Amino acid sequence: MKLNLVADSTIKGKIYPSLAQHQARPYTQAWREFGSHFPYTIPLRLQEYCDQHSVEINILSITDLLPSNTFYPVGLSFFDFGIDYFTLLPPEVFRAVYHGRIRVLFYYHEGDNPARIKQRLDTLVQQIRLPTDCYRVISANSAAVDVPGFVYFNDFELWYYQRNLDQPALPVHNQPREREFTVLNRLHKSWRATAMADLQRHGMLDNSYWSYCETGSVGTDNPIEIDSIKGLRSAAADFLASAPYVSDELDQHQRNDHSATESKYHVNSYCNIVMETHFDADQSGGTFLTEKTFKPIKHGQLFFIAGPAGSLQALRDLGYRTFDSVLDNTYDRIADNTKRWQRLCEAIQQAQHRLAERFEAARTDIEHNQQLFLANKADRLNTLFTKLNT
Repeated sequence: MKLNLVADSTIKGKIYPSLAQHQARPYTQAWREFGSHFPYTIPLRLQEYCDQHSVEINILSITDLLPSNTFYPVGLSFFDFGIDYFTLLPPEVFRAVYHGRIRVLFYYHEGDNPARIKQRLDTLVQQIRLPTDCYRVISANSAAVDVPGFVYFNDFELWYYQRNLDQPALPVHNQPREREFTVLNRLHKSWRATAMADLQRHGMLDNSYWSYCETGSVGTDNPIEIDSIKGLRSAAADFLASAPYVSDELDQHQRNDHSATESKYHVNSYCNIVMETHFDADQSGGTFLTEKTFKPIKHGQLFFIAGPAGSLQALRDLGYRTFDSVLDNTYDRIADNTKRWQRLCEAIQQAQHRLAERFEAARTDIEHNQQLFLANKADRLNTLFTKLNT
């Protein structure tokens, strides 16, 4: 089932970012800067994925005879609750939306709470008296499956596939590895500092590649109830007092270059402790997985995920294997953030024993994950389009 999209204009085959006031051309630095300019709409990542995985979409003009399921796509760098996106629509598009000829399709790759976004959009729709079903939202937060008008799509699986395409998957070799874990942190967050301090004081970083590349304070914006775990607040304060910690000679820009791969972090350690973007995805009850999770999948490691409850289940739903026979993954089912972290910490400690044996026992699953990640994603996209069109 094809996706029908209305574009204001196209340049070199690319849909020009809807609602954008910034001007740029594809394949230039300025094309990558729309997210810094009001109203922070960006090139449509979905079109990039379709091109990459040979999935055809129909790009139409608002003046064409439009099929019944046609959308006006708006890519968002972030959802700004202060912007009325509907009143920014071009007049002819607004009229088509008002009369039910097309719907606005927001494409949002971040993990913000979809229920809060729906509340804001519904308020805007009511204020200007648009049809209640005049929009759809593609969200990377899995809680979207329970929000009317929203569709869940794991954007970062395809995003990292594309950004890291020129780097071959690293071999899942059977030689001894010098390090137990890889635990990398580029940006400071209170919960990440808390988690790293806990790992450090239990000796789980002693034989690991690890980093914490910014300093900061323990803060109050912490989903882990730090004072409920004896000694952890002081450990986190001590940890941050000596930050930053680096494990390479790269700068922050290079560390954020997802087209590159530092092979030692994958081929010379057995297990990746993924410090995800969120430990609690905006109090949504959903999950949000980024390239941080898909790096060890592509490059052949065991992994734990320090992230929202249900993160491993979200991967299983995509067909990935989570090494349940060799790792204690019960933490993933614990909704309470503090208790989930404590169980995860215990699971990592347990995995330290005979880690090389656990890796070998999971080799078939590691290789399965790698091959699944490298496979064409047309099925993922076609499933998304079917959900949008029903």
